[in-house]
Amino acid sequence: MTFARMKSTTLRWVMLSITIIIALIIVSQLYWLKRVYSLEEQQFSVGVVKSIRGLFEDVKIADNPAFQVKQIVEVIDPNTYLVKLDSVPHKDSLYYHLSNEFEDFDVWTDCNVGVYSSKNETFIYQFYLSTAASRYPQSGEPALTPVKKKYDYLLLSFPHRSKYIIHEMLFWIFTAIVLLLVLIGLSVSLVYLYRQKFLNELQRDFVNNFTHEFKTPLAVMKIASDVLVQPSITTQPGRLLKYGAVIKEQTEHLQNQVERLLKTASGDNKYIIVHKESCMLNEIIAHAIDQLEPLIKEKNAAVYFTRNENDPVVQADRVHLQLVVINLIENALKYSNGAPYIAIDIQHEAGNFYAVSVKDKGIGIEEKNFKYLFKKFYRVPTGNVHRVNGFGLGLNFVKKIIDAHDGKIVLKSVPGVGTEFKILLPEK
Repeated sequence: MTFARMKSTTLRWVMLSITIIIALIIVSQLYWLKRVYSLEEQQFSVGVVKSIRGLFEDVKIADNPAFQVKQIVEVIDPNTYLVKLDSVPHKDSLYYHLSNEFEDFDVWTDCNVGVYSSKNETFIYQFYLSTAASRYPQSGEPALTPVKKKYDYLLLSFPHRSKYIIHEMLFWIFTAIVLLLVLIGLSVSLVYLYRQKFLNELQRDFVNNFTHEFKTPLAVMKIASDVLVQPSITTQPGRLLKYGAVIKEQTEHLQNQVERLLKTASGDNKYIIVHKESCMLNEIIAHAIDQLEPLIKEKNAAVYFTRNENDPVVQADRVHLQLVVINLIENALKYSNGAPYIAIDIQHEAGNFYAVSVKDKGIGIEEKNFKYLFKKFYRVPTGNVHRVNGFGLGLNFVKKIIDAHDGKIVLKSVPGVGTEFKILLPEK
């Protein structure tokens, strides 16, 4: 693994760790907000109960005030308290003393009050009790729903208890929101910085490898031109014509590579337009091998092509399909230690497909890289094979061409043993 790849991996782990920490902070903040809300609820409930205890001391509403408050107070729901009465207090007296008790014990939300008569099975009177902090004024008597009991009782309903508690928590909520916004901003910044770093690395690799993308056609042209300048070439017209044709075709190939590179790098072309015609697979593969013959000889490679006796014909774009074969052979030549060995054959596959197999005995590819292999700009880590360069566009281009032909690519590889690319093309 290269140093740059190690740095990228480390950065990804750092990003993941920071993301987990931020998530934990957010979860803990929400947990503490919930805890604070629960504590505020408990404090409110304690304040109400203390106010009721003080009311027993102010107004004669119980025959035996020594009873514990919890024995005569029933919590119907978090907003409603029911207090058993032995005698019914006067409305004005109840209003005055209850208001004072709420103020003494910091119960600052409004309350709907009703005194229920078990004999009449209805409220004797009701009233709305506001406080200095009440934010929801009400006119007229409240519409309380009686709870049928066999004794008289005082009903205290706090319709805005939850809003009151939330208002008491405004400082906590505000700090939590600020922290959340800061964390979100930090997360966005980290993602942006990571993306910028990735783009900078991509741009640097793109510039560093620019010349190497064209290494193969230029190498073929150089070898062919070296042959053409030999004095003896004039006495070998067949060889002269052959190498002249190789230079011409490699020049055209280089031009196509430039156009393909610009289109692929721009990211504007998701699909490749192909012009299909009847093509003989044997002829296309043989021609591709001829184009790479100077490079094959330079690398002392052994390339074996087993022709299919049935001379299969497919509907394909001749130029693009030949580029696919050239690309696969070039990769096999690149990713080999020592003298490359490449075997090419054509077989008929089930499902009405012809399979073009390009098999080598090179360095191989680890299975974990398979799913990334055909992505744009992806290059397999080559360990100590530092001579291998490129944009990582070749196999991406191959995949697009095969997709445009409604075909498939099957990959098999074992590190240290070799790789096989199998191109499946529909029959004619």
